[in-house]
Amino acid sequence: MSVPHGSGALRNHALNARLAAIASRIKRDGFAFVPQVEMLDLLPQVALGVWSQFAGAWKDLGPDLYMADGGRYRRRRYAVYRLTATTLERQGHQPHYQSRDYNVLNGGVQRWFKPIAKTVAESPVTVAVLDMCQALFSGLEAKAAREDRHVELHQFRIEPAADEIGYPTPEGLHRDGVDWVCVLLVSRSNVEDGVTRIHDDEGRELGAFTLSAPLDAVFLDDRRVLHDVTAIRRLDSHRPGSRDVIVITFKKPADTPAAA
Repeated sequence: MSVPHGSGALRNHALNARLAAIASRIKRDGFAFVPQVEMLDLLPQVALGVWSQFAGAWKDLGPDLYMADGGRYRRRRYAVYRLTATTLERQGHQPHYQSRDYNVLNGGVQRWFKPIAKTVAESPVTVAVLDMCQALFSGLEAKAAREDRHVELHQFRIEPAADEIGYPTPEGLHRDGVDWVCVLLVSRSNVEDGVTRIHDDEGRELGAFTLSAPLDAVFLDDRRVLHDVTAIRRLDSHRPGSRDVIVITFKKPADTPAAA
C-alpha cells in the first residue's frame, strides 16, 4: 500500500496549533499524555466514523508464542512501513526483532507474528493516526531528519485469564530502542489497573496515568524516557477481560528497529 500523507486537515491552522502544544509538552517532559477529549480534535470525521469497525479487528489477533515467562495472555499482529516525504509504503511481512538490550525477556530472537490485516492497515483510522504522528514527530526534529522513517505498527491485546494477571509490558521498565512512540488505547473491558508509568534515566517517576477511554494516547521521546504499564486483572473473574492498544514506533531506517 502507498498512500499520500500530510494533506488536508493537518494543514489546518487550529490543528497545527494543537499539535504544537503537544510537541511542547514532549520537549519539556519527554512525553505527553493526550486524553480522548484532545484526540477527538486531532482526527478527521472520516476516521472517527469507522472507529467501531477498526476496534473490532482486535478480536482477530494471533497468540504471542514467544513469551519467555510462559504466559499466554498476549495476542498481537504486526506490520512495517517505510515513510518518505510524500508516501507511506507498507513493506513485505517480516519478523520483529529486538536486542536483549531493550527487551531482556523476549529479545535476541526473530519473532514472527500474524500480519496486520489489510482492512486495518488501510483503515481511515490507521492512515489518520500515522499522518498525525508524522506531523507531530516531524515538528520535533531537525528538517534533515524528517524525510525517511522506519515505522512499525503493533496491535496488542492483553487478556488475563480468570484469577490471573496479564502484563502489558512483561519486560518491565524499558525503552523500545526507537526515536518516537505512540501508544493509543483502542478498548479496555472488565479489567483494572494498567497504569502507564514514565521514568527518567535516574529512575525518577515523571508521570503516571491510566489509558482508560478509547483514543487516550501517550507520545514518547524514547531516547529520553523509559516506560512501563502495570499488570491488569479482571474486575469480574467470570467474564472475559482485555486491554487493546495500537503501538506505533518511528525510527531512522539506518538504525536497527525495536519495539515492545
